[in-house]
Amino acid sequence: MIRIPYHRPTIGDAEFEYVRQALVSGRLSGDGAFTKRCQAILESQTGTGRALLTHSGTAALELAALLGELKPGDEVIMPSYTFTSTANAFVLRGAVPVFVDIRPDTLNLDENLIEEAVTSRTRAIVPAHYAGVGCAMDTIVAIAKRHELIVVEDAAQALGSTYRGRSLGTFGQLGIISFHETKTVVCGEGGALLINDPSMAERAEIIREKGTNRSAFFRGMVDRYTWVDVGSSFLPSDILAAVLLGQLESADELTLRRHTLWNRYHTGFEELEAAGLVRRPAIPDVCEHNAHIYWLLLPSVDVRRQVIDQLQAAGIQAVFHYVPLHSSPAGRRFGRYDAPLPVTDDASDRILRLPMWAELGDAVDEVIDRVSAAVRLAVASD
Repeated sequence: MIRIPYHRPTIGDAEFEYVRQALVSGRLSGDGAFTKRCQAILESQTGTGRALLTHSGTAALELAALLGELKPGDEVIMPSYTFTSTANAFVLRGAVPVFVDIRPDTLNLDENLIEEAVTSRTRAIVPAHYAGVGCAMDTIVAIAKRHELIVVEDAAQALGSTYRGRSLGTFGQLGIISFHETKTVVCGEGGALLINDPSMAERAEIIREKGTNRSAFFRGMVDRYTWVDVGSSFLPSDILAAVLLGQLESADELTLRRHTLWNRYHTGFEELEAAGLVRRPAIPDVCEHNAHIYWLLLPSVDVRRQVIDQLQAAGIQAVFHYVPLHSSPAGRRFGRYDAPLPVTDDASDRILRLPMWAELGDAVDEVIDRVSAAVRLAVASD
């Protein structure tokens, strides 16, 4: 029986009240009043020029790939250590993911390896901000400018995080955020596209509205709406937006509570790291993170398996993370990589993610104690 799950969403009274209001309004489909309020908050919080809600972070990535006009044979540089959606959005356009290794400190795309992966077919760079910690965006943007590439930031885990004081998701032409139930701010399933290049804003609305100029029609800019471009149904229901509004209004409090837990974890495992038994996350000085994930690197995949089993026996759910895309069946089929990815392979084998949710409270101390004991026992028997 799981007593301490890996994740549990925190839902407040405001979410229930806003859903009630949405239902009473009779306006349940996309782009209603709650959608617009959420978009306004996102624009204010992040500083992006335009935020558009989508029904998932995956959908926001697919919308970004359409806006970037990716074509068959184009290449997109990205980390292998990321979720499948990062690659799938571009594979759906016929583009080829080119996988690059990650940094050992942040597990983010290694900015020093990007330029050597650029070819005449490269069209985009897609950095993913792992655990809400920013990639080296100044270097990445500079490389993109030199080679006339677009940058699409996968900031799925990074709402509320900054790099050099600027919100993640706002450095590239486009950025995406996820509101999946495992994130800090949730609505079950949901996402947002952040549009930082004003020239893309109008077409983004059209593609998001099934290829029609419906949004312009409702603003009185055209006398009727019609099919004008490719598109699909990327809008979330306004009921989901109602849930999200309550979450966005509580985002600062939720993030603060997670930071308290993250810091307790970090202090609690200081001794274990000093003994050489784990490695804790390293946060660069230029990054302010949102405490989305607390992870440890254990000595080996066998030690990790033993630790997970011991925690599960104690009712604590701890998990590993991505199987690297470059070694997956679809990654080998649709993507490529030109050099070994040793940091990616090593991190994937050794990473352990610990329970993290706003109401975890003092249970964090039990997790620390159980993990520490399990690691010591597993290392001794390995």
